[in-house]
Amino acid sequence: MTKDSQTTLRRTIAALVCCGLMVCALPIQAQESAPIIAGKARILPALARHGMVVAQEEKAARVGLEFLKMGGNAVDAAVATGFAMAVTLPRAGNLGGGGFMLVHLARENRDIALDYRETAPAAATPDMFLNAEGEADPRKSRDSGLGIGTPGTVAGLAYALAHWGSGKFGLADILRPAIKLAHEGFVIEGDLADSLPQAAGRLGRWEASRRVFFHPDGKMFAAGETLVQPDLAATLEKIAAEGPKGFYEGATAQKIAAAVQAAGGRMTADDLAAYAPVERPVVRGTYRGREIVSMPPPSSGGVHLIELLNIMENFPISETGPQTAATIHVMTEAMKLAFADRAEWLADPDFVNVPVAGLISKKYAKALAAEISTQRARPAAEIKHVDPAPFEGDQTTHFSVVDGEGNAVANTYTLNFSYGLGLVADGTGVLLNNELDDFSAKPGSPNAFGLVGGAANAPGARKRPLSSMTPTFVLKDGKIEIVTGSPGGPRIITTVLEQISDMIDFGMNAAEAMEAPRFHHQWLPDVLLMERGMSLDTIALLKAKGQNVVTSGTLGSVATIEMADGLITGASDTRQRGTAAVGW
Repeated sequence: MTKDSQTTLRRTIAALVCCGLMVCALPIQAQESAPIIAGKARILPALARHGMVVAQEEKAARVGLEFLKMGGNAVDAAVATGFAMAVTLPRAGNLGGGGFMLVHLARENRDIALDYRETAPAAATPDMFLNAEGEADPRKSRDSGLGIGTPGTVAGLAYALAHWGSGKFGLADILRPAIKLAHEGFVIEGDLADSLPQAAGRLGRWEASRRVFFHPDGKMFAAGETLVQPDLAATLEKIAAEGPKGFYEGATAQKIAAAVQAAGGRMTADDLAAYAPVERPVVRGTYRGREIVSMPPPSSGGVHLIELLNIMENFPISETGPQTAATIHVMTEAMKLAFADRAEWLADPDFVNVPVAGLISKKYAKALAAEISTQRARPAAEIKHVDPAPFEGDQTTHFSVVDGEGNAVANTYTLNFSYGLGLVADGTGVLLNNELDDFSAKPGSPNAFGLVGGAANAPGARKRPLSSMTPTFVLKDGKIEIVTGSPGGPRIITTVLEQISDMIDFGMNAAEAMEAPRFHHQWLPDVLLMERGMSLDTIALLKAKGQNVVTSGTLGSVATIEMADGLITGASDTRQRGTAAVGW
Protein backbone atom coordinates (compact mmCIF):
# COMPACT_ATOMS: atom_id res chain seq x y z
CA MET A 1 0.00 0.00 0.00
CA THR A 2 1.41 3.42 -0.94
CA LYS A 3 1.82 6.23 1.60
CA ASP A 4 -0.96 8.25 -0.11
CA SER A 5 -3.27 5.24 0.10
CA GLN A 6 -2.45 4.79 3.78
CA THR A 7 -3.19 8.48 4.39
CA THR A 8 -6.51 8.24 2.59
CA LEU A 9 -7.40 5.10 4.55
CA ARG A 10 -6.64 6.76 7.88
CA ARG A 11 -8.74 9.81 7.01
CA THR A 12 -11.60 7.58 5.88
CA ILE A 13 -11.44 5.57 9.10
CA ALA A 14 -11.53 8.76 11.16
CA ALA A 15 -14.50 10.10 9.21
CA LEU A 16 -16.43 6.82 9.51
CA VAL A 17 -15.89 6.61 13.25
CA CYS A 18 -16.90 10.24 13.68
CA CYS A 19 -20.11 9.34 11.84
CA GLY A 20 -20.81 6.57 14.37
CA LEU A 21 -19.36 3.50 12.65
CA MET A 22 -16.93 1.20 14.49
CA VAL A 23 -13.66 0.74 12.64
CA CYS A 24 -10.68 -1.36 13.72
CA ALA A 25 -7.39 0.52 14.18
CA LEU A 26 -4.45 -0.89 12.20
CA PRO A 27 -1.05 -0.98 13.95
CA ILE A 28 1.93 0.45 12.08
CA GLN A 29 5.18 -1.48 11.79
CA ALA A 30 8.41 0.43 12.44
CA GLN A 31 12.08 -0.12 13.11
CA GLU A 32 13.93 -0.23 16.47
CA SER A 33 10.71 -0.10 18.51
CA ALA A 34 6.99 -0.14 17.93
CA PRO A 35 5.37 3.29 17.71
CA ILE A 36 3.53 4.40 20.80
CA ILE A 37 0.23 4.68 18.93
CA ALA A 38 0.24 1.02 17.90
CA GLY A 39 -2.58 -0.89 19.55
CA LYS A 40 -3.88 2.16 21.44
CA ALA A 41 -7.46 3.35 21.33
CA ARG A 42 -7.35 6.41 19.17
CA ILE A 43 -8.51 9.87 20.08
CA LEU A 44 -10.53 10.90 17.05
CA PRO A 45 -10.63 14.33 15.46
CA ALA A 46 -13.76 16.46 15.38
CA LEU A 47 -15.48 16.59 12.00
CA ALA A 48 -17.09 19.50 10.13
CA ARG A 49 -17.89 20.64 6.60
CA HIS A 50 -18.50 24.40 6.84
CA GLY A 51 -15.93 25.71 9.31
CA MET A 52 -14.04 24.97 12.50
CA VAL A 53 -12.38 26.65 15.50
CA VAL A 54 -9.84 24.78 17.62
CA ALA A 55 -8.77 26.57 20.80
CA GLN A 56 -7.58 25.99 24.34
CA GLU A 57 -10.83 27.22 25.87
CA GLU A 58 -14.24 25.97 24.72
CA LYS A 59 -16.41 29.01 25.50
CA ALA A 60 -14.16 31.22 23.41
CA ALA A 61 -14.01 28.65 20.62
CA ARG A 62 -17.81 28.57 20.48
CA VAL A 63 -17.89 32.38 20.27
CA GLY A 64 -15.75 32.14 17.16
CA LEU A 65 -17.90 29.36 15.72
CA GLU A 66 -21.05 31.48 16.07
CA PHE A 67 -19.52 34.13 13.84
CA LEU A 68 -18.78 31.48 11.22
CA LYS A 69 -22.40 30.33 11.41
CA MET A 70 -23.58 33.93 10.96
CA GLY A 71 -21.67 34.19 7.69
CA GLY A 72 -18.40 35.55 8.97
CA ASN A 73 -15.04 34.44 7.67
CA ALA A 74 -12.08 32.87 9.45
CA VAL A 75 -10.67 36.26 10.47
CA ASP A 76 -13.97 37.39 12.03
CA ALA A 77 -14.07 34.16 14.02
CA ALA A 78 -10.43 34.36 15.03
CA VAL A 79 -10.69 37.92 16.32
CA ALA A 80 -13.84 37.09 18.27
CA THR A 81 -12.12 34.03 19.75
CA GLY A 82 -9.05 36.06 20.68
CA PHE A 83 -11.01 38.74 22.52
CA ALA A 84 -13.20 36.14 24.27
CA MET A 85 -10.15 34.22 25.50
CA ALA A 86 -8.90 37.41 27.14
CA VAL A 87 -11.89 36.91 29.45
CA THR A 88 -12.15 33.12 29.73
CA LEU A 89 -8.46 32.07 29.66
CA PRO A 90 -6.77 34.90 31.60
CA ARG A 91 -3.44 33.09 32.08
CA ALA A 92 -2.70 33.29 28.34
CA GLY A 93 -5.59 34.84 26.43
CA ASN A 94 -5.06 38.54 26.78
CA LEU A 95 -5.41 42.21 26.08
CA GLY A 96 -2.16 42.99 27.89
CA GLY A 97 0.19 40.82 25.83
CA GLY A 98 0.93 40.23 22.18
CA GLY A 99 1.48 37.67 19.49
CA PHE A 100 1.49 36.67 15.85
CA MET A 101 -1.28 35.92 13.36
CA LEU A 102 -0.98 34.06 10.09
CA VAL A 103 -3.81 34.63 7.58
CA HIS A 104 -4.58 32.69 4.40
CA LEU A 105 -6.99 34.35 1.94
CA ALA A 106 -8.21 31.60 -0.36
CA ARG A 107 -9.63 33.67 -3.23
CA GLU A 108 -6.48 35.74 -3.51
CA ASN A 109 -4.23 32.78 -2.74
CA ARG A 110 -2.38 35.12 -0.39
CA ASP A 111 -0.66 34.50 2.93
CA ILE A 112 -0.06 37.31 5.44
CA ALA A 113 2.00 37.45 8.62
CA LEU A 114 0.82 39.98 11.20
CA ASP A 115 3.30 40.83 13.95
CA TYR A 116 1.59 42.28 17.02
CA ARG A 117 4.40 41.32 19.38
CA GLU A 118 4.96 43.53 22.43
CA THR A 119 7.62 46.22 22.17
CA ALA A 120 10.08 47.50 24.74
CA PRO A 121 9.39 51.05 25.96
CA ALA A 122 11.36 53.96 24.53
CA ALA A 123 13.35 54.14 27.77
CA ALA A 124 14.59 50.54 27.48
CA THR A 125 18.38 50.05 27.52
CA PRO A 126 20.65 47.03 26.89
CA ASP A 127 21.66 46.90 30.57
CA MET A 128 18.19 47.24 32.08
CA PHE A 129 18.14 43.65 33.41
CA LEU A 130 21.67 43.62 34.88
CA ASN A 131 22.65 44.03 38.53
CA ALA A 132 25.38 46.31 39.91
CA GLU A 133 28.02 43.69 39.07
CA GLY A 134 26.93 43.56 35.44
CA GLU A 135 25.31 40.12 35.72
CA ALA A 136 21.79 39.21 34.61
CA ASP A 137 19.22 39.65 37.38
CA PRO A 138 16.21 37.44 36.48
CA ARG A 139 13.98 39.16 39.03
CA LYS A 140 14.07 42.37 37.04
CA SER A 141 12.77 40.81 33.84
CA ARG A 142 10.39 38.26 35.38
CA ASP A 143 9.03 39.75 38.62
CA SER A 144 9.03 43.53 38.19
CA GLY A 145 7.49 46.14 35.93
CA LEU A 146 10.73 46.29 33.95
CA GLY A 147 9.64 43.07 32.23
CA ILE A 148 6.39 44.54 30.86
CA GLY A 149 6.31 45.20 27.13
CA THR A 150 3.89 47.54 25.41
CA PRO A 151 0.85 45.32 24.64
CA GLY A 152 0.03 44.58 21.02
CA THR A 153 -3.03 42.31 21.15
CA VAL A 154 -5.78 44.92 20.90
CA ALA A 155 -4.09 46.68 17.99
CA GLY A 156 -3.31 43.41 16.25
CA LEU A 157 -6.76 41.87 16.48
CA ALA A 158 -8.46 45.12 15.45
CA TYR A 159 -6.06 45.49 12.51
CA ALA A 160 -6.81 41.97 11.29
CA LEU A 161 -10.56 42.53 11.45
CA ALA A 162 -10.37 45.83 9.59
CA HIS A 163 -8.12 44.52 6.82
CA TRP A 164 -9.20 40.90 6.26
CA GLY A 165 -12.54 40.42 8.01
CA SER A 166 -15.65 39.71 5.95
CA GLY A 167 -16.96 43.26 6.42
CA LYS A 168 -20.19 41.93 7.90
CA PHE A 169 -19.25 42.74 11.48
CA GLY A 170 -17.78 45.80 13.15
CA LEU A 171 -15.43 45.68 16.10
CA ALA A 172 -18.36 46.34 18.47
CA ASP A 173 -20.17 43.28 17.09
CA ILE A 174 -17.09 41.09 17.51
CA LEU A 175 -16.55 42.28 21.09
CA ARG A 176 -20.14 41.80 22.26
CA PRO A 177 -19.75 38.16 23.41
CA ALA A 178 -16.53 38.92 25.30
CA ILE A 179 -18.17 41.88 27.02
CA LYS A 180 -21.11 39.69 28.04
CA LEU A 181 -18.80 37.01 29.45
CA ALA A 182 -16.91 39.60 31.48
CA HIS A 183 -20.07 41.37 32.72
CA GLU A 184 -22.17 38.32 33.56
CA GLY A 185 -19.32 36.03 34.52
CA PHE A 186 -18.89 32.33 33.92
CA VAL A 187 -18.29 29.22 36.00
CA ILE A 188 -14.64 28.48 36.74
CA GLU A 189 -13.77 25.06 35.31
CA GLY A 190 -11.24 23.26 33.17
CA ASP A 191 -7.88 24.90 32.74
CA LEU A 192 -8.88 28.03 34.66
CA ALA A 193 -9.74 25.91 37.71
CA ASP A 194 -6.38 24.15 37.38
CA SER A 195 -4.22 27.24 36.81
CA LEU A 196 -5.65 29.73 39.31
CA PRO A 197 -4.38 27.99 42.48
CA GLN A 198 -0.99 27.49 40.84
CA ALA A 199 -0.79 31.25 40.26
CA ALA A 200 -2.00 32.28 43.73
CA GLY A 201 1.40 33.58 44.78
CA ARG A 202 1.97 35.50 41.55
CA LEU A 203 -1.49 37.10 41.51
CA GLY A 204 -1.61 37.61 45.28
CA ARG A 205 1.38 39.99 45.19
CA TRP A 206 -0.75 42.78 43.71
CA GLU A 207 -3.76 44.44 45.32
CA ALA A 208 -5.50 45.12 42.00
CA SER A 209 -5.10 41.44 41.01
CA ARG A 210 -6.45 40.25 44.35
CA ARG A 211 -9.62 42.27 43.74
CA VAL A 212 -10.23 40.29 40.54
CA PHE A 213 -9.23 36.75 41.49
CA PHE A 214 -9.70 36.62 45.28
CA HIS A 215 -12.66 36.98 47.64
CA PRO A 216 -12.57 39.91 50.10
CA ASP A 217 -11.56 37.45 52.84
CA GLY A 218 -8.38 36.64 50.90
CA LYS A 219 -9.51 33.26 49.58
CA MET A 220 -8.92 32.70 45.87
CA PHE A 221 -11.84 31.94 43.58
CA ALA A 222 -12.14 28.18 43.04
CA ALA A 223 -13.69 25.64 40.69
CA GLY A 224 -17.47 25.89 40.52
CA GLU A 225 -17.59 29.57 41.48
CA THR A 226 -18.43 32.38 39.06
CA LEU A 227 -15.74 34.79 37.89
CA VAL A 228 -17.09 38.26 37.06
CA GLN A 229 -14.73 40.91 35.67
CA PRO A 230 -16.51 44.31 35.57
CA ASP A 231 -13.36 46.40 35.01
CA LEU A 232 -12.35 44.22 32.06
CA ALA A 233 -15.88 44.50 30.66
CA ALA A 234 -15.63 48.30 30.87
CA THR A 235 -12.27 48.25 29.06
CA LEU A 236 -13.73 46.06 26.30
CA GLU A 237 -16.73 48.40 26.02
CA LYS A 238 -14.38 51.34 25.60
CA ILE A 239 -12.55 49.51 22.78
CA ALA A 240 -15.92 48.66 21.18
CA ALA A 241 -16.96 52.32 21.26
CA GLU A 242 -13.66 53.99 20.33
CA GLY A 243 -11.64 51.30 18.57
CA PRO A 244 -8.02 50.65 19.56
CA LYS A 245 -7.68 54.29 20.68
CA GLY A 246 -9.93 53.37 23.59
CA PHE A 247 -7.07 51.18 24.82
CA TYR A 248 -3.93 52.95 23.63
CA GLU A 249 -4.97 56.51 24.47
CA GLY A 250 -6.93 58.26 27.18
CA ALA A 251 -7.88 56.93 30.61
CA THR A 252 -7.13 53.24 29.93
CA ALA A 253 -3.64 53.98 28.64
CA GLN A 254 -2.95 56.27 31.60
CA LYS A 255 -4.00 53.54 34.05
CA ILE A 256 -1.83 50.92 32.35
CA ALA A 257 1.21 53.20 32.29
CA ALA A 258 0.69 54.13 35.94
CA ALA A 259 0.49 50.47 36.96
CA VAL A 260 3.68 49.63 35.07
CA GLN A 261 5.61 52.52 36.58
CA ALA A 262 4.36 51.74 40.10
CA ALA A 263 5.78 48.22 39.61
CA GLY A 264 9.18 49.63 38.64
CA GLY A 265 8.74 49.63 34.85
CA ARG A 266 9.52 52.26 32.23
CA MET A 267 6.45 52.19 29.98
CA THR A 268 4.68 55.50 29.43
CA ALA A 269 1.41 56.56 27.85
CA ASP A 270 3.47 57.72 24.86
CA ASP A 271 4.73 54.15 24.36
CA LEU A 272 1.16 52.92 24.23
CA ALA A 273 0.08 55.65 21.82
CA ALA A 274 3.00 54.86 19.52
CA TYR A 275 2.31 51.12 19.26
CA ALA A 276 1.45 49.67 15.86
CA PRO A 277 1.28 46.11 14.48
CA VAL A 278 3.42 45.24 11.46
CA GLU A 279 2.61 43.20 8.36
CA ARG A 280 5.63 41.10 7.40
CA PRO A 281 6.36 38.72 4.52
CA VAL A 282 5.74 35.12 5.54
CA VAL A 283 8.59 32.62 5.48
CA ARG A 284 8.10 29.81 2.99
CA GLY A 285 9.61 26.41 2.54
CA THR A 286 8.75 23.01 1.16
CA TYR A 287 8.63 19.56 2.72
CA ARG A 288 8.00 16.37 0.77
CA GLY A 289 5.74 17.99 -1.81
CA ARG A 290 3.97 20.40 0.53
CA GLU A 291 4.45 24.13 0.98
CA ILE A 292 5.20 25.32 4.52
CA VAL A 293 4.11 28.85 5.43
CA SER A 294 5.02 30.27 8.84
CA MET A 295 5.97 33.35 10.86
CA PRO A 296 9.08 35.40 10.13
CA PRO A 297 11.27 37.19 12.70
CA PRO A 298 10.94 38.48 15.36
CA SER A 299 9.49 35.01 15.73
CA SER A 300 12.19 32.39 15.40
CA GLY A 301 9.50 29.75 14.96
CA GLY A 302 8.95 29.80 11.21
CA VAL A 303 12.61 30.07 10.27
CA HIS A 304 13.69 27.16 12.42
CA LEU A 305 10.65 25.01 11.61
CA ILE A 306 11.61 25.23 7.94
CA GLU A 307 15.30 24.74 8.75
CA LEU A 308 14.45 21.58 10.70
CA LEU A 309 12.18 20.19 7.98
CA ASN A 310 14.88 20.88 5.40
CA ILE A 311 17.40 18.89 7.44
CA MET A 312 14.93 16.03 7.90
CA GLU A 313 14.43 15.73 4.16
CA ASN A 314 17.95 14.34 4.00
CA PHE A 315 16.94 11.29 6.06
CA PRO A 316 14.42 8.47 5.37
CA ILE A 317 12.10 9.47 8.20
CA SER A 318 9.06 7.66 6.83
CA GLU A 319 11.08 4.42 6.66
CA THR A 320 12.56 4.60 10.15
CA GLY A 321 9.05 5.12 11.52
CA PRO A 322 7.21 7.21 14.10
CA GLN A 323 8.34 7.28 17.73
CA THR A 324 11.40 5.13 17.02
CA ALA A 325 14.90 5.71 18.31
CA ALA A 326 16.24 6.15 14.78
CA THR A 327 13.76 8.89 13.91
CA ILE A 328 13.90 10.67 17.27
CA HIS A 329 17.70 10.64 17.24
CA VAL A 330 17.93 12.33 13.83
CA MET A 331 15.30 14.91 14.74
CA THR A 332 17.04 15.61 18.06
CA GLU A 333 20.38 16.19 16.38
CA ALA A 334 18.67 18.57 13.95
CA MET A 335 17.05 20.42 16.87
CA LYS A 336 20.46 21.04 18.45
CA LEU A 337 21.71 22.65 15.24
CA ALA A 338 18.62 24.82 14.76
CA PHE A 339 18.59 26.12 18.35
CA ALA A 340 22.30 26.94 18.14
CA ASP A 341 21.44 29.05 15.09
CA ARG A 342 18.56 30.64 16.98
CA ALA A 343 20.88 31.82 19.74
CA GLU A 344 23.31 33.36 17.27
CA TRP A 345 21.22 34.88 14.49
CA LEU A 346 17.59 35.58 15.44
CA ALA A 347 16.26 38.93 16.67
CA ASP A 348 13.94 41.80 15.72
CA PRO A 349 14.51 42.33 11.96
CA ASP A 350 13.81 46.06 12.34
CA PHE A 351 17.06 46.32 14.31
CA VAL A 352 19.21 43.38 13.17
CA ASN A 353 19.93 41.86 9.79
CA VAL A 354 18.65 38.30 10.18
CA PRO A 355 20.01 35.91 7.49
CA VAL A 356 16.62 34.29 6.83
CA ALA A 357 17.33 33.20 3.26
CA GLY A 358 20.45 31.32 4.30
CA LEU A 359 18.87 29.71 7.34
CA ILE A 360 15.96 28.28 5.33
CA SER A 361 17.95 27.25 2.25
CA LYS A 362 18.06 23.60 1.20
CA LYS A 363 21.83 23.81 0.59
CA TYR A 364 22.46 25.03 4.12
CA ALA A 365 20.29 22.23 5.50
CA LYS A 366 22.21 19.68 3.45
CA ALA A 367 25.46 20.93 4.95
CA LEU A 368 24.01 20.67 8.46
CA ALA A 369 22.60 17.21 7.77
CA ALA A 370 26.08 16.03 6.81
CA GLU A 371 27.19 16.80 10.39
CA ILE A 372 24.62 14.41 11.87
CA SER A 373 25.66 10.86 12.78
CA THR A 374 22.79 8.40 12.92
CA GLN A 375 24.72 6.40 15.53
CA ARG A 376 26.14 9.02 17.91
CA ALA A 377 24.72 12.03 19.72
CA ARG A 378 26.83 15.17 19.44
CA PRO A 379 27.40 16.94 22.76
CA ALA A 380 26.17 20.52 22.68
CA ALA A 381 29.72 21.76 23.27
CA GLU A 382 30.78 20.35 19.89
CA ILE A 383 28.20 22.38 17.98
CA LYS A 384 29.57 25.65 16.68
CA HIS A 385 27.75 28.43 14.93
CA VAL A 386 27.90 28.22 11.16
CA ASP A 387 27.44 31.26 8.96
CA PRO A 388 24.19 30.43 7.12
CA ALA A 389 24.84 32.81 4.42
CA PRO A 390 25.87 33.18 4.33
CA PHE A 391 12.49 32.12 23.05
CA GLU A 392 8.17 32.37 24.95
CA GLY A 393 6.37 31.77 27.80
CA ASP A 394 5.20 28.37 28.71
CA GLN A 395 1.66 29.72 29.08
CA THR A 396 1.13 31.00 25.59
CA THR A 397 -2.05 29.94 23.78
CA HIS A 398 -2.85 29.10 20.18
CA PHE A 399 -6.03 28.79 18.16
CA SER A 400 -6.68 27.70 14.58
CA VAL A 401 -9.67 28.66 12.42
CA VAL A 402 -10.88 27.74 8.93
CA ASP A 403 -14.07 28.66 7.10
CA GLY A 404 -15.96 27.00 4.28
CA GLU A 405 -14.23 29.03 1.58
CA GLY A 406 -10.77 27.83 2.60
CA ASN A 407 -9.68 30.97 4.43
CA ALA A 408 -7.60 30.19 7.50
CA VAL A 409 -6.07 31.80 10.57
CA ALA A 410 -3.33 30.45 12.83
CA ASN A 411 -2.90 32.71 15.85
CA THR A 412 -0.53 32.43 18.80
CA TYR A 413 -0.49 35.05 21.56
CA THR A 414 0.84 35.24 25.09
CA LEU A 415 1.57 36.97 28.40
CA ASN A 416 4.81 34.95 28.72
CA PHE A 417 4.47 33.39 32.21
CA SER A 418 1.11 32.02 33.31
CA TYR A 419 -0.89 35.18 34.07
CA GLY A 420 2.15 37.17 32.92
CA LEU A 421 3.57 39.33 35.67
CA GLY A 422 0.39 38.58 37.63
CA LEU A 423 -0.33 42.31 37.75
CA VAL A 424 -3.74 43.68 36.78
CA ALA A 425 -3.60 47.36 35.85
CA ASP A 426 -5.90 48.87 38.46
CA GLY A 427 -9.28 49.90 37.08
CA THR A 428 -8.83 48.14 33.73
CA GLY A 429 -9.08 44.41 34.45
CA VAL A 430 -6.09 43.95 32.12
CA LEU A 431 -3.41 41.45 33.14
CA LEU A 432 0.04 42.63 32.07
CA ASN A 433 2.80 40.58 30.48
CA ASN A 434 6.41 39.99 31.50
CA GLU A 435 7.40 39.41 27.89
CA LEU A 436 10.66 41.39 27.95
CA ASP A 437 12.28 38.40 29.68
CA ASP A 438 12.49 37.03 26.13
CA PHE A 439 15.32 39.48 25.46
CA SER A 440 18.86 38.34 26.20
CA ALA A 441 19.70 40.19 29.40
CA LYS A 442 23.34 39.39 28.71
CA PRO A 443 24.87 37.32 25.87
CA GLY A 444 25.07 33.69 26.97
CA SER A 445 22.72 34.18 29.92
CA PRO A 446 19.62 31.92 29.78
CA ASN A 447 16.10 33.25 30.10
CA ALA A 448 13.37 31.66 32.22
CA PHE A 449 13.11 28.72 29.82
CA GLY A 450 16.82 28.03 29.56
CA LEU A 451 17.18 29.65 26.14
CA VAL A 452 20.54 31.25 25.51
CA GLY A 453 20.69 34.32 23.33
CA GLY A 454 23.23 36.69 21.92
CA ALA A 455 23.80 40.41 21.50
CA ALA A 456 21.38 40.58 18.56
CA ASN A 457 18.47 40.01 20.96
CA ALA A 458 19.56 42.55 23.60
CA PRO A 459 16.89 44.93 24.98
CA GLY A 460 16.47 48.23 23.16
CA ALA A 461 14.06 51.12 22.72
CA ARG A 462 10.82 50.04 20.95
CA LYS A 463 12.47 46.71 20.06
CA ARG A 464 10.49 43.45 19.89
CA PRO A 465 11.92 40.51 21.85
CA LEU A 466 12.62 37.26 20.05
CA SER A 467 9.83 34.70 20.17
CA SER A 468 9.36 30.99 19.53
CA MET A 469 5.70 31.25 18.50
CA THR A 470 5.10 29.20 15.36
CA PRO A 471 1.62 29.57 13.84
CA THR A 472 1.89 27.56 10.62
CA PHE A 473 0.05 26.54 7.45
CA VAL A 474 0.79 23.52 5.30
CA LEU A 475 -0.52 23.84 1.74
CA LYS A 476 -0.95 21.12 -0.85
CA ASP A 477 -1.51 22.11 -4.47
CA GLY A 478 -1.93 25.70 -3.33
CA LYS A 479 -4.76 24.95 -0.87
CA ILE A 480 -4.77 24.80 2.92
CA GLU A 481 -4.20 21.27 4.19
CA ILE A 482 -3.03 21.83 7.80
CA VAL A 483 -3.42 24.79 10.18
CA THR A 484 -1.53 24.36 13.44
CA GLY A 485 0.38 25.91 16.31
CA SER A 486 1.01 25.49 20.01
CA PRO A 487 2.03 27.17 23.26
CA GLY A 488 5.11 25.97 25.11
CA GLY A 489 8.00 28.44 25.04
CA PRO A 490 10.91 27.06 23.00
CA ARG A 491 9.04 23.76 22.86
CA ILE A 492 6.57 25.39 20.47
CA ILE A 493 8.92 24.92 17.54
CA THR A 494 9.53 21.22 18.17
CA THR A 495 5.87 20.53 18.99
CA VAL A 496 4.76 22.00 15.66
CA LEU A 497 7.57 20.15 13.89
CA GLU A 498 6.47 16.79 15.30
CA GLN A 499 2.79 17.43 14.56
CA ILE A 500 3.57 18.20 10.91
CA SER A 501 6.02 15.33 10.52
CA ASP A 502 3.62 12.80 12.02
CA MET A 503 0.89 13.89 9.62
CA ILE A 504 3.02 14.11 6.47
CA ASP A 505 5.64 11.41 7.02
CA PHE A 506 3.41 8.83 8.69
CA GLY A 507 -0.10 9.62 7.47
CA MET A 508 -1.51 10.24 10.94
CA ASN A 509 -4.66 12.30 11.28
CA ALA A 510 -4.54 15.43 13.43
CA ALA A 511 -5.69 13.64 16.59
CA GLU A 512 -3.26 10.72 16.22
CA ALA A 513 -0.37 13.13 15.74
CA MET A 514 -1.53 15.17 18.74
CA GLU A 515 -1.69 12.05 20.92
CA ALA A 516 1.84 10.84 20.18
CA PRO A 517 4.38 11.47 23.00
CA ARG A 518 6.64 14.45 22.28
CA PHE A 519 10.31 15.19 22.71
CA HIS A 520 12.42 18.33 22.71
CA HIS A 521 16.03 19.45 22.59
CA GLN A 522 17.09 23.12 22.43
CA TRP A 523 20.90 22.76 22.25
CA LEU A 524 21.44 24.22 25.73
CA PRO A 525 20.95 22.72 28.22
CA ASP A 526 22.18 19.51 26.58
CA VAL A 527 19.12 17.47 27.55
CA LEU A 528 16.59 15.49 25.49
CA LEU A 529 13.22 15.98 27.18
CA MET A 530 10.69 13.19 26.64
CA GLU A 531 7.08 13.00 27.67
CA ARG A 532 5.92 10.02 29.69
CA GLY A 533 4.53 7.27 27.49
CA MET A 534 7.50 6.83 25.21
CA SER A 535 8.58 3.20 24.78
CA LEU A 536 11.24 2.15 27.29
CA ASP A 537 13.02 0.28 24.50
CA THR A 538 13.18 3.47 22.46
CA ILE A 539 14.61 5.41 25.42
CA ALA A 540 17.24 2.71 26.01
CA LEU A 541 18.31 2.84 22.36
CA LEU A 542 18.58 6.64 22.49
CA LYS A 543 20.71 6.51 25.62
CA ALA A 544 22.96 4.00 23.89
CA LYS A 545 23.50 6.57 21.13
CA GLY A 546 24.58 9.10 23.76
CA GLN A 547 21.40 11.10 24.16
CA ASN A 548 20.91 12.56 27.65
CA VAL A 549 17.25 11.59 28.08
CA VAL A 550 15.22 13.19 30.86
CA THR A 551 11.54 12.41 31.49
CA SER A 552 9.47 15.56 31.17
CA GLY A 553 5.99 16.77 31.93
CA THR A 554 3.74 17.60 29.00
CA LEU A 555 5.25 19.41 26.04
CA GLY A 556 3.07 21.81 24.09
CA SER A 557 -0.68 21.83 23.42
CA VAL A 558 -1.46 21.83 19.72
CA ALA A 559 -4.61 23.15 18.06
CA THR A 560 -4.68 21.59 14.61
CA ILE A 561 -7.13 21.62 11.71
CA GLU A 562 -6.79 19.44 8.62
CA MET A 563 -8.70 19.93 5.37
CA ALA A 564 -8.96 17.02 2.95
CA ASP A 565 -11.51 15.56 0.53
CA GLY A 566 -14.16 18.15 1.40
CA LEU A 567 -13.95 17.43 5.13
CA ILE A 568 -12.59 19.58 7.95
CA THR A 569 -11.14 17.68 10.90
CA GLY A 570 -9.72 19.18 14.06
CA ALA A 571 -7.86 18.12 17.18
CA SER A 572 -7.58 20.01 20.46
CA ASP A 573 -4.85 18.80 22.77
CA THR A 574 -5.88 16.55 25.66
CA ARG A 575 -2.78 17.57 27.64
CA GLN A 576 -4.81 20.53 28.91
CA ARG A 577 -8.37 20.54 30.29
CA GLY A 578 -11.03 22.65 28.63
CA THR A 579 -9.70 22.60 25.06
CA ALA A 580 -12.15 22.24 22.20
CA ALA A 581 -12.45 21.62 18.47
CA VAL A 582 -15.87 22.90 17.41
CA GLY A 583 -17.30 22.98 13.91
CA TRP A 584 -20.43 22.75 11.81
